Amino acid sequence: MSGFVTKPEPVQVPGLVHLHTGKVRDLYRDQAGRLVMVASDRTSAFDWVLPNDIPDKGRILTQLSLWWFGQISDLVPNHVISTELPDGAPADWAGRTMVCDSLEMFPVECVARGYLTGSGLLEYQESRTVCGIALPEGLEDGSELPAPIYTPALKAEVGEHDENVPYEETARRIGADWAATLRQTTLAVYTRASEIARKRGLILADTKFEFGLRGGELVIGDEVLTPDSSRFWPADEWQPGRAQQSYDKQIIRNWLASPASGWDRTGEQPPPALPAEIAERTRARYVEAYERLTETTWV
Repeated sequence: MSGFVTKPEPVQVPGLVHLHTGKVRDLYRDQAGRLVMVASDRTSAFDWVLPNDIPDKGRILTQLSLWWFGQISDLVPNHVISTELPDGAPADWAGRTMVCDSLEMFPVECVARGYLTGSGLLEYQESRTVCGIALPEGLEDGSELPAPIYTPALKAEVGEHDENVPYEETARRIGADWAATLRQTTLAVYTRASEIARKRGLILADTKFEFGLRGGELVIGDEVLTPDSSRFWPADEWQPGRAQQSYDKQIIRNWLASPASGWDRTGEQPPPALPAEIAERTRARYVEAYERLTETTWV
């Protein structure tokens, strides 16, 4: 089983129609037809949305995405129109809300990998490939790849895994020209972001993007280059052959997988609430990632 331990009730705001409750974001449509994206403090692990929040997480993700949109604006436009709160919205939405163009989204998670880890490592250990792309012998957990690779996935519902698919499958579904454009743009953005992160002492191991069309123009949407959508590693601690220290939810995963949680991942019971200490340590990692990347202090 998987999904929400307790699915939250959407906030009702006059003039907004609630469209969707995701793992982190709540999506609304305003009277002008624009999308209003609100990043909550919810967190997920092992395909479950957990019962307690990580304080400030939604604001950190939103502000970091906005910063990155500025860093890549010459490579691809984004969907953000405004960050002003809609009339009648709760004060808690401040800093975590983006008013966006409604895009015709591609049904593809566009993943770029520059290092071998995660699901890519598991496949490599079996077949010396990642999403069907042949890689050289001798790589290990955390190894840098000879060159970044594009490994698309098909989007899944909340509680389900995205499905890694060969590039050719995306070409079949969305057309060869758009598939090639998504690959080219994904790798261009990854390369730019990787260079920026490196200057700040971080390795961008992998990341995923979502794209859509606005009047026939390719636009990047959702969140970009956050600890929820990317693996950032401290460059000075990088050591292939072992799991790397990551600026993501690994603290949560480690606790849930430990005897301390008392939770059986293979059973049918939902995961327990996180101890306050685990939630605070996770928040500290999000804050540190924001501060190192933007070179500003989180307030």
